[in-house]
Amino acid sequence: MGEQKERMLRGELYQDGDPELVAERRRAQGLVDEFNATGAGESERRGRILGKLLGRIGTGSWIMPRFQCDYGYLIEIGSNSFLNYDAILLDCARITIGDDVSIGPRAQLLTALHPMEDHEARRARWENAAPITIGDNVWFGGGVIVCPGVTVGENTVVGAGSVVTRDLPPKVFAAGNPCRVVREL
Repeated sequence: MGEQKERMLRGELYQDGDPELVAERRRAQGLVDEFNATGAGESERRGRILGKLLGRIGTGSWIMPRFQCDYGYLIEIGSNSFLNYDAILLDCARITIGDDVSIGPRAQLLTALHPMEDHEARRARWENAAPITIGDNVWFGGGVIVCPGVTVGENTVVGAGSVVTRDLPPKVFAAGNPCRVVREL
């Protein structure tokens, strides 16, 4: 494993143009392209492709095409979970999705971060990432965006179009931009 990949996995600044990381993204993109080209009746083929692409996909879980990710192997999905159309998972850090999770269409789970204050580092394409964790039995409405480093507690519901910038506790309904707790469930 090269230095840039090690830095990425540790959450440190790294350069995404590193040849090893580029090759891993190309491999993942090939599998994503194959997955997205499947027909409606090819659920077994989809499952085989996801088995090659993802770090883990639990029994009874499925993803609807169009699906996008960076590396794939940093994504772990529990059992009986569902990602609807057009999910984007930028997995420069680990993305963990629990059991019985329902994620609405056009959701985005984004682990990538870029230097805000250091303009030269950003110009030089340095970035880092922070993991995202989604607890069991969470439901995201359509168009939810989850930012780097966020944890969403189990049994939480996030309203459509919300931008989740901070951790959410278990058993709440949260919505808005920025997303905030509306009430307990």
